[in-house]
Amino acid sequence: MTAIEPGCTVARYLALRLAELGITHLFGVPGNHLGPFLTTLRTEGDIEWVGTPTEGGAGQAADAFARIHGVGAAAVTYSVGAFNLLNACGGAFVERIPLVAVNASPPYEQWQNYRALGLLTSHMSPRPESNLDVYRQVTVDAQVISNPGLAPGQIDAALTACLTERRPVYLEVMEDLWDEPCPEPGAPIVPGERPFSERGRRMLDQAVQAVLTLIEEHPGPGGRPRPIVWAGEEIDRFRLGERLTDLVEATGVPFCTTVGAKAVVDEDLPEFHGVYNGGASHPDVRSVFKDWATCRIGLGAWSTSKNLGGEQCVGTDWVMAANGGVSAGTSYFPDVQLELLLPALQDALVKAYGTGGLAADYYAESYAHHGSPGDRPAALEQHRATLRSGTSRSRRTAGRHLTYDGVFDRINHFLNHDTGEDWTVVSDAAFSLIGSMNLALPAGGFLSQVSWLSIGWSVGAATGAALAPEREYARPMVFVGDGAFQETCQELSTHTRLGIRSVVFVMDNGHFYGVEQMLVHPEYYADGQDAAEPDFYNVLHPWHYDRLADVFAGRHTPANGVTITDMHDLDDLLDRLTDPADPVNAGPLLVRVRLHRHDYPRAMAHKVPKEQAHG
Repeated sequence: MTAIEPGCTVARYLALRLAELGITHLFGVPGNHLGPFLTTLRTEGDIEWVGTPTEGGAGQAADAFARIHGVGAAAVTYSVGAFNLLNACGGAFVERIPLVAVNASPPYEQWQNYRALGLLTSHMSPRPESNLDVYRQVTVDAQVISNPGLAPGQIDAALTACLTERRPVYLEVMEDLWDEPCPEPGAPIVPGERPFSERGRRMLDQAVQAVLTLIEEHPGPGGRPRPIVWAGEEIDRFRLGERLTDLVEATGVPFCTTVGAKAVVDEDLPEFHGVYNGGASHPDVRSVFKDWATCRIGLGAWSTSKNLGGEQCVGTDWVMAANGGVSAGTSYFPDVQLELLLPALQDALVKAYGTGGLAADYYAESYAHHGSPGDRPAALEQHRATLRSGTSRSRRTAGRHLTYDGVFDRINHFLNHDTGEDWTVVSDAAFSLIGSMNLALPAGGFLSQVSWLSIGWSVGAATGAALAPEREYARPMVFVGDGAFQETCQELSTHTRLGIRSVVFVMDNGHFYGVEQMLVHPEYYADGQDAAEPDFYNVLHPWHYDRLADVFAGRHTPANGVTITDMHDLDDLLDRLTDPADPVNAGPLLVRVRLHRHDYPRAMAHKVPKEQAHG
């Protein structure tokens, strides 16, 4: 029989294990079933409880915390709380975010009463496994803990799966088990790494050779190889930024990133050629990626509709190394680990082409081959300088109306030239994501949810981004559409409560779902159609978004709200952000950005019928 230390309980065991993983903040909404665990958590003192207005916001915060820190956690109460958290867990599952979902359930005694008498109490369902069943769809391990003697093994198994698979796990704990004794934690929780066998070595070698063959079979003019790397989300999820940097610096190979992997490495690297997002890419980026490079090497990139900008497939001149395997042209090599592929590919490319042998400026090459680019930058250096410069105040005409592109151009100049602070840009889905895609940012300076695309994600995510130890010095800058903000506006309360100095730009394009209109009836955005009405179901109830700051502000917790309607207003606001003494920097700042209904980011022009799209 296992000896049990009287000082350890199920609640303390879980608290110790979460702290061991480096979790410093637990996000959630309390309830009676969760109370004993939160009391123990506070007694232990290693993890701070962050109560959020909604369970969805807790999940969003835990998601962003995990993206930066490596693992996050949220805790809720059975059924009514757990089902609200489910959406965030679904997003974390799809986007490979290690998240621990703790669901405190009714006590064992109540479940026994239900079995014997059919008695239901608060939050219970006639299907006892209802919560477990739904969470099994969006987790890699789901456990119901009803026996304190089994609790350590179940908790350890779930946390090990979370670290190993880098996806969410679910722990449902009955209320009367929290204070039950159980053994102390034993050996540390570590990922269960997949062994690298001799078979794996052969598969890796074959995959590397297939990549080299693809490069050789797709030369550019004069027979010179012309590959481009497309770095993706798994570079971030598996913490492979340094290995990617080593590869591009050793070989000189030009690279782009997916929008989901934006700023996964420093965008100042001389090999960086931009963010490729299919038809939504910057025209210069799309030109060099699709038309000038002769083969594309996806490293950790996901072939999702968002990353491909609506394209439905990749071609036979692509390599896609993700999800545990490598496809090269028409060949596929299963069980090839990305962290082993990167150094092996680096060695093979250096051996084949020499150190720096693939270095190239694809902008200058393509322009030299095709002729004068006109008013477009003639080389990579000039292209990047143009993006980084954005639009300065001196180049603006006071009173000029706001546009998506004008706002993001000006923000780009602010981030690269005006501010002395560090910022984490947190972008929501839709026009905000497309508009922020070409901001020039340092490594780790961008967060977005680009596969699940749950609107409103950014507001709660900014909480987790601000509290993650690696980015706690950086201010969150959020871009969110008005419809998306209406979903999660109350999460700004947490920013206020914690004194997070976020700047939340609500892109108010006349109170309607602009991207939905673009997807269903893009002709609405055609030139000369300003009198056209959007589809009725895309029209929102108008809010005075800036006034919500007064709702959330307290005597000792300031929050401010402003409305900007033209470039002069934006310039004045950005000037104020550079002044530490200005009251707008004392807490969160909510900025209502007034835009015209028919405006949209230029990157979306490919959606509008070509003969009608504005320039």
